[in-house]
Amino acid sequence: MKHASILFLFVFCNLTLFAQTTLEYKLHVGDAFVVQQNAHQTIVQEMDGATHELTNEMNGLLEFKVVEERDSTYEIALAFKDLNLLMNSSIQGELMNVKAKEVTEGDMQSQIFNSLLDTPVQIILSKTGDILEVNGGDSLVIKMADASGVEDDFSLNMMKKGLEKEFGSEALSNSYKQLTYIYSDSLVKVGDTWHNEYFGKLNAKNTWTLEAINDTTATINGVADVVMKANESGTVMNLSGTQTTEIQTDIESGFIVKMIVEGQSKGASTMVQLGDQKIPTSITSKITYELIKD
Repeated sequence: MKHASILFLFVFCNLTLFAQTTLEYKLHVGDAFVVQQNAHQTIVQEMDGATHELTNEMNGLLEFKVVEERDSTYEIALAFKDLNLLMNSSIQGELMNVKAKEVTEGDMQSQIFNSLLDTPVQIILSKTGDILEVNGGDSLVIKMADASGVEDDFSLNMMKKGLEKEFGSEALSNSYKQLTYIYSDSLVKVGDTWHNEYFGKLNAKNTWTLEAINDTTATINGVADVVMKANESGTVMNLSGTQTTEIQTDIESGFIVKMIVEGQSKGASTMVQLGDQKIPTSITSKITYELIKD
C-alpha cells in the first residue's frame, strides 16, 4: 500500500508537470489592481579619462481598473496614484526632486507632475497582455503642459513635444508593455518557451519560459536582447544589451504579483555641442513592480 501511495504521488506530480494550460488575463469589470513601481537607473559616460554618472530614481503607484470586458480584450483605466522622481549628476548635483503629491508654489515641475495624478488613460489589453491601443495620453500631455503656468505659445508647444515622449498615448503603450505583455497565445507547460517583441525607446525581443506553476501562481522568467535609441535635449543615445525578467503571476486573474526587470546596455552617445564625437555610454537599470492591492 505504501508503494502504491508513492507511485500515485509520483504519477500525480508528473501529470502536473506535463499538463498544458492557458496562461492569460482573466479579468472582470470592476477589478482594480494597484501596483507599486520602483526603478533605479545609472547612466555612465566616459570621455578623455573622465566619467560622468547620472542616477535616476523613480517610485510610484499605478492603478489598473477594468471598465469593460470584451470577447478577447479588456478596456482598462490606468491612472498614476503617486509619482516621485529624483535625478542626480556626479558633476552638477541634484537635477530634479519631485514629489507629485506635494505642490510647491512657483515650482513648475511639481505643478506639472501633480496634474498627472488621478487622470486616467484608457488602454485596450489583449488576453496575452499586448497593449493594442491607448486613448487619453495626448489629453494628459495637454493637461500637464497647461498646469505648468507657461503662457508663451512657443515654449508651451516645446514642452508638449517633450512630454509626449514620456506620457503621450504611444509612449505609454510602449512603456507598459514591459509590465503586461508576458503571455503566450498557445497552451504551455512547465519548461515551454515563447517569444514576443515590443518597441519604443527600448526595443526588446523577449524569450519567456514557464518555470513553475501551482494552484495559485505561475513563475515565468524572461531574457531579451534590447536596443535603446533615445534623443533627449540634444543628446542622442544608441545602445544595445540584455534584459532579464523574473515574474510571479496570479493564476486566477493573470495579473502580476511581482516582477523584477534588470537590464544592462552599452554603446555610445553624441551631443550637439560636440559634433560627431561618440561618447562611450552604459546604462544599468532595475525595475520592480509589486501588487499591493487587488
